[in-house]
Amino acid sequence: MTTTPDAPDAPPALRAEGVSKTIGPVTLLPETSLDVAPGTALVLRGPNGAGKTTLLKILAGTLDPTTGEATIDGRKADERDRVIRATVAALLGAPTAYRDLTLADHLTLIDATWGRDPDTCDERVTAGLAALEIEHLHDRFPHELSSGQSQLFRLALTLFRPATVLILDEPEQRLDTDKRALVADLLVARKRSGTTIVVACHDPAMTKTIADAVLDVGGPPDA
Repeated sequence: MTTTPDAPDAPPALRAEGVSKTIGPVTLLPETSLDVAPGTALVLRGPNGAGKTTLLKILAGTLDPTTGEATIDGRKADERDRVIRATVAALLGAPTAYRDLTLADHLTLIDATWGRDPDTCDERVTAGLAALEIEHLHDRFPHELSSGQSQLFRLALTLFRPATVLILDEPEQRLDTDKRALVADLLVARKRSGTTIVVACHDPAMTKTIADAVLDVGGPPDA
């Protein structure tokens, strides 16, 4: 399936050609193909166990497919490739968090890792937390957060990366309706800025807000 590009001849930002994943006799992901155009959002749907997370990991380059190949801007999706790491920000499970670093410290570390101007770091960190409405928690440690706050912190870590591709596994989980709407609006804004997004999502309202196309994993596409 293919999302709709802004220009008819725009090459896909993400492509999967016949990717699948099996472990012994168990099929984690049936053979799947997709193209996602730059600046568009594809939402993956399906019941638990359908293979959504497996597909996201293959697209992010953190899992090798049994068959087929996934590419990002024509380059093999492989997290060991520095170019791919600089292109992709992925939320696939809980990211690494350090018990003795505050929320602001974590974003500062990301800022420094990607070589941003240290003189304006504090402004970016504040804005990154404020975007998820958790700036008032800047001096908290990760283990001091509630379940919903932890999810917002994980999203802040992911969205703070200077990436042009976002790959998110159920970003709406543990969030109330208002916070889900907030996250959906942030993703739409990122999409409008040119970011390409693939999201596994169970929330119909969020799907309606962000999706240019929907893929039922293991089933037919619904564009």
